[in-house]
Amino acid sequence: MQEKLASDIFRKQRQYFESGHTLDITFRLEALHKLKQSIIDHEDVINNALKADLGKPLLETYTSEIGFTLLELNHAIKHLKKWARPRKVRGSLATFPSKSYIFSEPYGIALIIGPWNFPLQLTLLPLVGAIAAGNCTVLKASRKTPASAEAIRSIIKTAFEEHHVAVSNDSDREGQRLLDQNYDKVFFTGSPGTGKLIMEKAAKNLASITLELGGKSPCIIDQNINLDVAVKRILWSKYMNAGQICIAPDYLIVHKDIKEAVYDKMIHSLKTFFGADPQDSPDYGRIVNLEELERLSNYLNDGKIIVGGGFNKEKLYFEPTIIEISNLKAPVMQDEIFGPILPVIEFATADEVEEIIAFNRNPLAFYLFSNDRALVKRLLKKVQFGGGCINDTLFHLVNHNLPFGGRGKSGIGNYHGRYSFDTFSHQKSVLYKSFRFDVAQKYPPYGNIHRVLRKLLLR
Repeated sequence: MQEKLASDIFRKQRQYFESGHTLDITFRLEALHKLKQSIIDHEDVINNALKADLGKPLLETYTSEIGFTLLELNHAIKHLKKWARPRKVRGSLATFPSKSYIFSEPYGIALIIGPWNFPLQLTLLPLVGAIAAGNCTVLKASRKTPASAEAIRSIIKTAFEEHHVAVSNDSDREGQRLLDQNYDKVFFTGSPGTGKLIMEKAAKNLASITLELGGKSPCIIDQNINLDVAVKRILWSKYMNAGQICIAPDYLIVHKDIKEAVYDKMIHSLKTFFGADPQDSPDYGRIVNLEELERLSNYLNDGKIIVGGGFNKEKLYFEPTIIEISNLKAPVMQDEIFGPILPVIEFATADEVEEIIAFNRNPLAFYLFSNDRALVKRLLKKVQFGGGCINDTLFHLVNHNLPFGGRGKSGIGNYHGRYSFDTFSHQKSVLYKSFRFDVAQKYPPYGNIHRVLRKLLLR
């Protein structure tokens, strides 16, 4: 297949967008239906690709990749007409008599750069918002998951013409050329370091940008809770996709009086989940590549291993691992782990919890298991984070009515549901003024009218 340059694709999409075809709501709905059908038709291809790239169990692939994306598509198809309507807002005394509206209009040409850990979901979910809002879009899938990238290419090629939605080729040179184009919107999911580079590139063209980044997401376990349920919920979310999840609990902060009980229940739950040897479990994934596995192995010296610690480089297997940490300056507590290692730190007071979290501010997610309403209220008020759960993990991601995104080093902007549509739309303000009434005093000569206004405003 002949290689298509980024500039050629961009030029075609600019021409197509300016033709006005994507502004029609019926066109957008048809495009969303085409994407949905193409994903359904490629189900076996997707399953095989994610198994090859990440060793994903079939259930994880369907729930977190295929199913999650289809739910988002169904939600957008159901609500798009409502989202796209002009919204009437209240006026003010100064604008009387008038009517005010907010119109949602597409930015134009969007660039979506996807990651490797959930390559289908985190590349196609933003695309749902981009299409719904009426944009043309170029996708850049991660080269670290080549089978998944090829599956995405086939899905998009089946559903769309290149001038509407296209997938860039995988070469480094082409990736650089993509960022040189004058995109109207850039949506990136990945690491904070790369996010900075993307933002710098986008700034040259003053493109609107959304960054979905990572961070060290804390999970606090307080006393007097149902430990059996809490431990299962935490371990399920931590070891899904072999820990390669941006909103997985990155480290645990456990009350010192229940720490040993938590360890016992964790060891028991891991055996229940994955058997005596997780390497033989069909329900446990693999690390994406050798570079990532070797990075993870370096963290094993940063604390006391409670369980796990084994790995197999040839099979890209890394055992579910729990380590106890006493040094908050250890590398495992400085970097986002993004793998199946779970550090544990003990605490005695709420002050200590706040001090520990302060070492890694603005996490993408925050999880607290507690029945102490005062503690919940205090930490929700004091800790700044993107989103999270009380007495659960990950499931804030599933609610279409909640925005998903970070703050500071964990991201800029948000999406999911209506928020995806808004992320890829410019909110255009329009005021309709009547000719029936006109204030003569607003025109020169002004005289002493400012004194009257001052009295009114300072009352």
